Amino acid sequence: MPRFRLGSWFRMRAWTTAVLALGASGLLPSPWTAAAAAAQTPTALQLQALERAFNGRGELSAVLEAGPGLDPTLVGLRRRSLLKDFPDAQWLVSPGTPLKDGTATTQIKVVGSRKQGSHTYAFEAVQLLALTSDGARINSQRVIKDQSLLHSAGVLLPVSLLIPDAVLTGQRYDVDVVFDDPLNGAVLAGGLSALTDAQVNTLASPSLQLGALGGGGLFKTVQAPLTPGNQTWAVLLVHPKGIVTATKRVRVVADQAGLTP
Repeated sequence: MPRFRLGSWFRMRAWTTAVLALGASGLLPSPWTAAAAAAQTPTALQLQALERAFNGRGELSAVLEAGPGLDPTLVGLRRRSLLKDFPDAQWLVSPGTPLKDGTATTQIKVVGSRKQGSHTYAFEAVQLLALTSDGARINSQRVIKDQSLLHSAGVLLPVSLLIPDAVLTGQRYDVDVVFDDPLNGAVLAGGLSALTDAQVNTLASPSLQLGALGGGGLFKTVQAPLTPGNQTWAVLLVHPKGIVTATKRVRVVADQAGLTP
């Protein structure tokens, strides 16, 4: 089967936290100390200020300070990286669904597009974060969910990422990415690659082995690591009408309680 490395501008990059927003790699385990857990939940005004800063109407340094899982300098670098590729990128910061212990969460969504020659690209990424504040600035984060989609088609090809947010250590689980619309005889190709922490941190372009796909998408069974942490997948699907890439972060936990934080 051929190996395929996305070249030119359209690269299979670690589009998740590496470009989305908050953290010293949100794809790495974030320290979560008792002091951080006891800290305050960010206020609505702080979240509004964070959204304005992401969208260029304020300074991130006025909203963020370094703490567990959070490096404001890296946040700024990744924001600029995203804006370089998607100059019209817009962030939306909103309250998320509380965790089972009552911890408040924040959803950060970013969308952007780019036209290059005859090609149009559309990007969307979503994170669900548990943030804390010292009362003045946001000073820590824990990543609960993290995924992204990048389309090369002028008309978006709707796909579903059927990948769990969390799995047990050593568990075998399904990584499925499915086109929602009927294929009507179209032939697909695709590949799957596990991203290393280094690839995520450096926005590296991994090489994927492509193969013909059946059944309307990519269906793979994979195994989680034997130690808790994170596992990050990059998926490439080639459709006659365009290319879709997706990244998904899967939390790897040691017990059932950790599956639903």
